[in-house]
Amino acid sequence: MILWLLNTFSTFTLGLILVGGFVGLAAAGSLAARRRFPHLAGGEHNEMVGVALGMFGAIYGIILAFVVVTLWTQLENTQTTVATEATDLALIVRSAEAFPPTDRARVEHAVGDYVHAVVEVQWPLMREGRPSYDATAEQTHGLYKALQAYEPTGHRSETFYDEAAGRLNDVAAQRRARIDMASTSLPMLLQVLVYGGALVILPLTFLFGLRSLRMQLLFVSAVAALIGFSLLLVMVLDRPFAGELSVSPSPYKEAALAQFWR
Repeated sequence: MILWLLNTFSTFTLGLILVGGFVGLAAAGSLAARRRFPHLAGGEHNEMVGVALGMFGAIYGIILAFVVVTLWTQLENTQTTVATEATDLALIVRSAEAFPPTDRARVEHAVGDYVHAVVEVQWPLMREGRPSYDATAEQTHGLYKALQAYEPTGHRSETFYDEAAGRLNDVAAQRRARIDMASTSLPMLLQVLVYGGALVILPLTFLFGLRSLRMQLLFVSAVAALIGFSLLLVMVLDRPFAGELSVSPSPYKEAALAQFWR
C-alpha cells in the first residue's frame, strides 16, 4: 500500500491527504468528544490528561526521532552506494582506454549493457519493491567475461587491467548492497510503534478540555498536523527507490557513462 501511494501520488498530494486526514480526524473526534461528554470543556481532567500526554509524547517523540534519523542515514547510504557503483563503472571504462581497440570495445559494450539493464530493467523493479538479482545477472557476468578475455602484456597494460578488475569486484559488491537496500524496510515492530503511537496520542488530545471551542480545535489540529507530517516523512524515507524523493539513477548516465546514452 505504501509503495502504491508513493508511486501514484506526488509528495505534496500525499502530504495533503495524510496531514489533512489527521487534522480532519482530530477535529471530528474532538467535537464528538465534547458533544458526548460536555463536562470535558471544563478541564476537570486536564491534569491527568496532561501527564499522560507528556509521558506518551516524550516516548513517542524519542521513537520517532530515532526512526527518522535511521531512515535518513539509510537514504544517504543508498545514494552513496549508487554513486559509488556508477563511479566504479566509469573507472572501468577509463582503465579500458589503455587496452587494444578490440578489447576496449568489448569492455565498453559490456559496461553499456550493464548500465542500461540497471536503469531500464532493475530500477523499475526496485521502485515497485520487487528487486531482482536476475535483472542484471547476465550483464554482470558479461562484464567479467569481457575483462577475462583480455590478456595484458607489459607493465602498463597490467596496471590498468588490475585497476579495472578491482573496480569490477567493487561494482559487484555495490550491486548487491543496492539490491539489498531496495528490499529492506522499517521492521514491523517499529512500524507498529510509529503508526500505532499516533493512534494512541491523537485520541488523548480529545480529552484535554478548553472552554473555547476554537482554541480546542486549534490545539488538536496542531498536534494532528505535526503527527501527520512526521508520518509522511517516515513513509517517504522508508522506501529509498519509490516516490518523488527517491534515489535517482542519473549517476549511471553521467561522466564516462554518458556515451552509452547517446
